[in-house]
Amino acid sequence: MRGPHNIWRLIRTGATLERTGAMGVVLDAFDAPPSLRIAARTLGWPFKWLGYKGDPSMPPATRALTALGPAYIKFGQVLSTRPDVVGDELAVQLRVLQDKLPPFPTVLAKAEVEREMEIPADQIFSEFEEPVAAASIAQVHKARIAETGETVAVKVLRPGIERAFRTDIDAFYFAARMIELLSPASRRLRPMDVIAHFEGVVMGELDLRLESASASEFAANTEKDEGFELPQVKWSLSGRRVMTLGWAEGVPMGDNQAIDAAGHDRRVLSERVLQLFLQHALRDGFFHADMHQGNLKVAANGNIIAYDFGIMGHIDEYTRRVYAEILFGFIRRDYKRVAEVHFEAGYVPADRDVDEFARALRAVGEPIFGMDATRISMGRLLSYLFEVTERFGMETRTELILLQRTMVVVEGVARSLNPQMNIWEVAKPVVEDYIKSSIGPAAVARDLGRTAKVMARFGPRLPGLVEAALIRQSDQTPPEGPKLGRMRSVWWVSGVVVGILTTLAVQAVS
Repeated sequence: MRGPHNIWRLIRTGATLERTGAMGVVLDAFDAPPSLRIAARTLGWPFKWLGYKGDPSMPPATRALTALGPAYIKFGQVLSTRPDVVGDELAVQLRVLQDKLPPFPTVLAKAEVEREMEIPADQIFSEFEEPVAAASIAQVHKARIAETGETVAVKVLRPGIERAFRTDIDAFYFAARMIELLSPASRRLRPMDVIAHFEGVVMGELDLRLESASASEFAANTEKDEGFELPQVKWSLSGRRVMTLGWAEGVPMGDNQAIDAAGHDRRVLSERVLQLFLQHALRDGFFHADMHQGNLKVAANGNIIAYDFGIMGHIDEYTRRVYAEILFGFIRRDYKRVAEVHFEAGYVPADRDVDEFARALRAVGEPIFGMDATRISMGRLLSYLFEVTERFGMETRTELILLQRTMVVVEGVARSLNPQMNIWEVAKPVVEDYIKSSIGPAAVARDLGRTAKVMARFGPRLPGLVEAALIRQSDQTPPEGPKLGRMRSVWWVSGVVVGILTTLAVQAVS
């Protein structure tokens, strides 16, 4: 049933790409073979009159996706985090893609609130203003809670947005299958996986309960962070299609004149925003992945306020430790250690030469350290690092690309506040503190404690496990004879038991 619609949607897409001049840019970014280029041009060119021109001031690819609508805008934003798929040049173009669309009527927003809360919006809110921001998926209204008089921000999904996105995602899957069919070489980019990743991101943003949960978890992680605050989630006024937060009152982070007029120290703010991001990424493994100036304010007391939690990044603890040690190695310019960490973590295949890899890393680090302090960029370093590791056989990891992309954005925010800041000097204490807490003796004791807790859960089953192990070992008669085999079995099981008891003892002492 959806076949004809998907074909028609692709024709419209191709026509818009042709009319905006983006077709060649996109085909070059994906290194499309002649067969795919011919098919794409043939599909789109005869229908160029169907395509939308978009804003001529934008780069071609950005203009085309903006003209095609919400799903394409969001898709472009996701692709901007995947330079491994679209290349660096197109990824940079897509980073400036503006997630802004004309607002839908306030009366419809209030109807959505009533449908979600099952109470008329006018009974919940004594004031409900026109939208203050409108994006591809939702828009935000400033309102006042009738019962308490508190000012809040009410985020409401666009009416029918779920169906619209579902339709376009089906067309994206169809396009991915066609690309794989016409260009077998493109399978290395895993087009279907890219669309699946996009679908996961979008489906998460289309359920505002998940964004509320992210905001709540982020607030719990950062409640003791000095100079940082988040608007509180109003769970009783939130649901799948509506999210209510406390209103973030402050000066926009992008307005330096207003920041100066309010008496805030921009140098302090620039260092704080970078250090906070690194703390969240390394310490918590859960960070705001859309930390641009439009999502940040400065409160009257000088605190940095973050909001809009639709895109959050997550890095597991093991990966955080590995990358902290890698960053620390670069800070110390110890390229051999950085190379060894990659091999120890299994990121680079063991059959590669560690010394050759260390020399490649030196070629990445030394030019950066040779720059003026104001030009040094940790985001650029991570980008170069990914290029080198890919050449040595390391597979791309989406969560780390998101980290690198966010780092670039945060560095841009920091430098807009203080162009003279030295990124390394600001980052060094955060990375060093994390290294001490995650790799030192205290971290070893903490890991042993966690292991002991897991072992303790098997306590009631331990006799049965030991007996089963003894029987299994006895059944496998070694060549040196049954008696010696049983002795080895006893020693093996005894070693396991002693290891468990030792772990428990260490936990008790610590």
